Amino acid sequence: MAERRICWIHAITPLHVGTGFGVGFVDLPIAREKTTDWPFTPGSGLKGVFADAHGASDAVKRDELARAAFGKADDEGSGQANSGALVFSDARLVCMPVRSLYGTFAWITCPLALRRLLRDLDAAGQVGELHKKVPSVGNSAIILPEGVGSELRLASDGARVFLADLDVEATATGPESEKAAVWAAKIAGWVFPDGGPQDTSAEAWRKIFKRRFGVVHDSLFNYFSSQGTEVVTRVKINPETRTAADKALWAEESLPAEAILASLVWCDRITHTWGGRKSEEIEQEIMKTYCTGAKALQVGGKATVGRGRVRAVFANK
Repeated sequence: MAERRICWIHAITPLHVGTGFGVGFVDLPIAREKTTDWPFTPGSGLKGVFADAHGASDAVKRDELARAAFGKADDEGSGQANSGALVFSDARLVCMPVRSLYGTFAWITCPLALRRLLRDLDAAGQVGELHKKVPSVGNSAIILPEGVGSELRLASDGARVFLADLDVEATATGPESEKAAVWAAKIAGWVFPDGGPQDTSAEAWRKIFKRRFGVVHDSLFNYFSSQGTEVVTRVKINPETRTAADKALWAEESLPAEAILASLVWCDRITHTWGGRKSEEIEQEIMKTYCTGAKALQVGGKATVGRGRVRAVFANK
């Protein structure tokens, strides 16, 4: 079976992967899944970003490995086009950043998001005992990791957490909190590994994540993923009148900074070979070359106003 890895996407600035137009008050909404209505980032866009980051447009003309990974169009009519073997699944939301009255903000997830993540972790061989560690949580409650000193409560014995405009009952001890602590430690280790661009502060960020991590009910996660996105109104100024140009006022939506998503990455059938090399060897070299470590990327639109700066971190264990 081909090697699979998880690519974690951590938004450093608001992330706008749009759908082109909207039908409500938001003119430029972000892409959402049809079934859950949760924000996501299409795998096709991720693959294009990685191809651009590796200079694939030029590299495929001279680099056989880049051609095998990202494909080559038959621009010259030579009949030697091939599809790229590297595959990125859609990056699905794992942790939604939500404003908190205490602790500044929380990284919120839910049982359904964790169970969907488990399927990808299982495919990547990283699931371990996590399938037994999905917490059960009440409808208006939050499960906090046991033993990490959550910053989301006013006091260590505080029983409530204030998220956005809601207050929810908090549980920080017991079996469910132990499960939440396992997930907090695992995700923190995958998203903030030693050896990444933030290596000097990786341990500090892992501690910050675990102290702000929480698991809420699926319906509450739906609410935060729907109402917790960032919507800004923008305007184009007419340089002659110094006022808003005609029909140049619009609202655009973004996934907030600090959002965390995950994509499953693997190699499909190799359609371009060279030098008698085996497909297995090419797959291993593609994964080693393009799917290791951490990279700073720009994903989605509105790059000129600072949108879409992300950390992409590959985890293979």
